[in-house]
Order: sequence, then structure tokens, then C-alpha cells
Amino acid sequence: MLHNWRLWNRKAKQWLWVVTLLGVVAALPLGALRMNMESTSKQVEYVFDYRDLLEIAEYQPRSGEFLEEQLAGLKSAGITTMSLYESSLKELYLAGRLTYYNSKDAAQLRGELEPIGQNYTYVLFTGAEERDKIGPLIRDAFARFDIAVRDWTFEGRDGLVIETPLSDALLKPLSFDPMTMDTLRDAGFRILARYSDRVLPFDAAETDRQLAELKSYGVERILFDGDKVKGYTDQAELNSLTAFGQLLNKHGMGIVAIENLKKPQSGMNQLAYAIGYNVTRLYSLSENDATAVSPETIADRFLLAAKDRNIRMFFINAGVQSSSEKSGIVNSLENLYLALKGPDGAVHKLEEAGFAPGTAQPFDVERPSWAKPLKGIVALGAVAIITLLIAAFIPGVAIPVFLLGLIGSAGLYVLNSALMEQALALGAAIAAPTLALVWAMNRVYAHTEGKQRAVGGGQWTTRGDAGGEAAAGSVFGVKWIFEGMNAARRFGMAIALFVITALISLIAVPFVFGLLNSVAYSLVLQQFRGVSLLHLAPIGLVALYVVLYTGGSPVARLRNLLTLPIKVWWVVVAMVAAVAGMYYLSRTGNAGEASTIELMFRNWLESTFGVRPRTKEFLLAHPLLLLGLFLSLRYRAGWVFIIVGSIGQLSMVDTFAHIHTPLYISIIRVFLGLGLGFVIGCVLIGVWQLLEGAWRKWLKTRIIRLAE
Repeated sequence: MLHNWRLWNRKAKQWLWVVTLLGVVAALPLGALRMNMESTSKQVEYVFDYRDLLEIAEYQPRSGEFLEEQLAGLKSAGITTMSLYESSLKELYLAGRLTYYNSKDAAQLRGELEPIGQNYTYVLFTGAEERDKIGPLIRDAFARFDIAVRDWTFEGRDGLVIETPLSDALLKPLSFDPMTMDTLRDAGFRILARYSDRVLPFDAAETDRQLAELKSYGVERILFDGDKVKGYTDQAELNSLTAFGQLLNKHGMGIVAIENLKKPQSGMNQLAYAIGYNVTRLYSLSENDATAVSPETIADRFLLAAKDRNIRMFFINAGVQSSSEKSGIVNSLENLYLALKGPDGAVHKLEEAGFAPGTAQPFDVERPSWAKPLKGIVALGAVAIITLLIAAFIPGVAIPVFLLGLIGSAGLYVLNSALMEQALALGAAIAAPTLALVWAMNRVYAHTEGKQRAVGGGQWTTRGDAGGEAAAGSVFGVKWIFEGMNAARRFGMAIALFVITALISLIAVPFVFGLLNSVAYSLVLQQFRGVSLLHLAPIGLVALYVVLYTGGSPVARLRNLLTLPIKVWWVVVAMVAAVAGMYYLSRTGNAGEASTIELMFRNWLESTFGVRPRTKEFLLAHPLLLLGLFLSLRYRAGWVFIIVGSIGQLSMVDTFAHIHTPLYISIIRVFLGLGLGFVIGCVLIGVWQLLEGAWRKWLKTRIIRLAE
């Protein structure tokens, strides 16, 4: 019975590999769909914060003339769109629509004493047009807060008295300023409206009116101001978020998702789903960076964002600073003009790369009927390869693990389909590189120790040593040097093992892009979770396999390890490994920070190859893996390099977990890293051979001298 069970499991493994490969094939059309989707949106939109321009103009002696000049200058520099916030009294003051006073200042203005017990806000309009167009905005806004507003005049100028303190009045949001919209439209700019969720409670009729007005000015997209999308706060009571999504659909408007926010804007995912993912991604250049970063770096950032992260809108902030060197107030506009204009400017660079300036468009997503069945086959293949990984460490469990995996996946799909897809993608991403390195280590073992293993104990049985005695040249009962294979043969085998290992690792890639093929991942509205586990698990599993499974009984080897006396140098090595691991994890993901020198090196790689290969792959992991494979065919210690080289195998898979990066970019990045890493690895092998030859020659000379 036990023999039959082992036979069934052995055959099950073969069929699991067949199912795995079927999953890979089924994922390829889904990858083609994604590549086609990523090619449907190529125009980029340059947006300038109009509020920043108003604040800069406030520091100029002739603010009106300055505004006109800078609007023309920004237009010529390539800015196509101005962002416009919901108004406030302060913004209307900066725009020259009105002036405001508290009760004390208003009394002084009239030459009167300050009224006792009164603290109101007084507003004077600049002219009749401002009174007619801005007055109703103020009345409507404060009426929502049950704050009384009445007429007021001073020396022939019309105004309003708002019965609330000035500090409170300045915080109240108003509707969009129609006079500013007229100005921007007449100057040839599109408008990006910035809505907030501060107008409460949500008023569907008023919002519908505002959206209709914005649409008449050509507004096509909404960018949210604050940490919530409009309608989020009242969703539970008024179903306001759903209603806002319906209004956006009614007026044919989309929304904008800001890249790299510390916390995503609340309600963004739900709203994006409600409007059919009519979403574009935006990169925001901060006020500080607009001033401090060089024009060349800004242009390179924009190019990298459009090419590598599917960014289609660039939001440019600006500001003022006091400068002791120039003895005055300076702004960042000149630096921005240099970054945008000219043959080395961002606009020209992006246009040469295929990203013409225009209106940012959402991805055109195809949802063919055959995609869902194929995704089911991909999920089946993911369960199969995860089962193969478990069976590599726990023999004889392939059949029950596969069945349990199918049942568990089906149950998780019912509860949370997105979580099921991410779990299977993560499992496959860990399984493939681990299985690849397990296979490579078994091939090395077969060509050094041989397939025969000791039944008990922790020693490996060497070829030609059936009794299991320690061979000559062994230390502590373990053989460290293997003879009988020349350097040329080891080099050829190392190359073959390196190539096949990489191909097996890359089996995980179709599972990642096949399971996570929703546009929500491309827009980073959903994220592939478990990246830290992906960066650690294959390394740990490969190390575990080396320690417990490369010869003898794993249980006996574990027992021997647990009974070994702890050496001080073991503790030191463990501490060094822990520190290295923490540093390694700190450099993974988007949170990792790079030094100035490293950033310069990255920029050089980008400009040289067009696509930047991952540094840890081609400079560290791939070369060490090739060197480790070469050395391990002669020296047992070469296994250490194979363990370190596992970083490169998992990193290749992790490259495709950055789903906001276009698929073709990830493909180029991985194979470029493999090619460069292979070349550097060959150089390392050559250097090793030279050093080894010099060492042997020196040792031989020393032995001869001692003999004399």
C-alpha cells in the first residue's frame, strides 16, 4: 500500500507539472490583453496649480500684470491645464475679486469705533461684475451653514456682511469661481477641477449643477483635494459616494489618482469602480522639488514616470522663498520653465519617447468572454506549482495538498476573489524560484556527491564510498572538495544550470500577470500584497533545503544540528546575517531610499540602456549565482553563493509584481539584467580561475622550498 501511494504521488507530480504549464499557456493571452490596454493611453497632460500662481503673484509689485505674463509663459512652456480649487474668500481675494475685513478693521475703514460684542466678516467687491458673479456664490455657501449674509456698501462699492468671524469665514468652501474659469479658458488652458468633501451634507442637486457648469467649461476630470473623495463622509447615511459616481457618469467625467500618497484618499477604490475605472494616474512635483531640484532631474523624473509607471498627468506646484543671496523673494517659476522647455526639457523628451502633450485618457480595457475561463485555468496552475513546492519539502503529500488547495481556493474565491488571486499569485511567485534553485542544487549534488544518500545521520554518502565513511580530504565527516571535473566542463555545466534555473523561475511570471490582470492593479488602486514575504521566503527555503535536504534524512540532520554546541562565531555570523537581512528588506519595495551616487548610477543606466535593469540582479545576485554554480561543482562552500544568488531569481518575479509598470518594460528589464549578470558572472569566474591558479602555483613553490 505504501509503495502504491508513493507511486501515485510520483505520477501526480508529473501531472502537476503539466497543469502548471497549462496555467502558463493560459496566462499568455491575458498578458497580451494587458499589453494592448497599456498601449491605449499615450497622451500626457501638464497641470499647473493656479492657486500657487496667485500666491506668487501676491509678492509682486504689479500682481495683475505678473499673472498675465506668467499665464502666457506657462502656456509657451507646455502647460496645457490649470488646476482650480473650490473657491474660498482668501482665494477670491488673491484673484482680485474682493477684499475682506473683520469688524474692527471695517470700523476703522469707516472712521468709526469698533462695535462692542460683534465679530463679523465684511466683504467689498472689486466691481459690479464681481458683485453679480461672486456674490451669489458667497450667499449660497454660507446659507448651507445657516450663517446670515446681508448687503453692505462703502463709498459706492457693494459688499456683504457675513455674520461669522473672519477666521471662520475663511475656512468655508465656496463653489468654483466662474470669472477665473473664463480667464483660464480665454487663455487657452483646460481646467482640472479640484473637489473636496468639506461641503456637508452632500447635496446631489447642487453637485449636479456644479458638474454641468464645469462640463460647459470643458472639464473632463476631477482631482480631489484632501484625504477623501467627494461623497465619502456621507456615504453611510446618504449613499452620497454612489450618487457622486452616478453624476460623474452622467456628465462623462473621470477622476485622478495621485501617485505615492502615504495614505490613499478614502473612497477612491469604490468611486473608481463605480465609474468603470475612468481614472488616470498623476505624479505631483512638490513645491520644494520645483525649487531645489535641477531642471535636468525634473525632466528625467517626468520621463521615467510616464515610461515606467503609466503616469499620464503631471501636477506642478510652485512657491516662493526668501533669498539672502538675492536680497529678496524668489520663486520657482524660472526653474520650472527650464525643466519644461527646450530640447532637453520634459515636454520634448516625453514627446520623443511617444508621449505627446494633450488630454490624459484612461486605459481602454477589454473584457472578452474568454478571459474569465482562462483565468480559472491560471488559478488551477498556481495551485499545482504551490503543491509542487510543498511536495519538495514534504514527500508523499502531493495529492492531498493539491485537493486541499483546490477546495481552499474555491472557498476563498467566494469570500473574497481579489484575496484569492493575490494569495495564489504570491504562492506561485515564491514557488517557482524556490523550485528552480532546488532543481539546480539537486543537479549539482548529482554531479558531486551522487544520488545515493545515507539512510541515517547527517553525512552525505560519497560516490564510490558505499560504506558511508568519510572520504579523503573531508572535514568533520563532510567532503568539501570534489575532484574529477575540469574547469571547462564545470563552466559549461554552470551556464546550462544558470539558464534553466532562470527559465524555471520565470514560470511564476505568467501567474502573476495572469491572476492580477485587473486594471485596478495597473492604476495602483489595488496592490499586490506580500512583497516582503516574496523577498524572504525563497532565500529561507533554499537555505533550509541546503541544510536539511541535500543528503541524509532531514529529521536526522535537524536532530544533529540541534545538538551541536553553539560557537561564538556562529552568533556573530547570525547577527551579521540579521543586519544584512534588515538592510535588504529596507531596500525592497517603494519605501527603499537610494544614495545620491546610486541615483546617479541609476540615471546612467537609464540613459544608456533605455530601461534600467535592477542593480541587485545584474551586479550581485546573477553573477554570484553563476559563480556559485561553477564553484559548487568542485567546492561545497560554493553553495553559499547559490543561496545569495536566489535573490536574483525572486527579484525577477518581483519585477512583474510592480503591475503599474508596463509589461514590456518589465520583460526588457529582466532579460537585460540576466544578460549583464551573466557577463559579470563570467568575469568573476575568470578572476577566480586566475586567483586559484596563482594560489596553486605559490603553494607548490612553497612545498618545494620546504622539501629542500
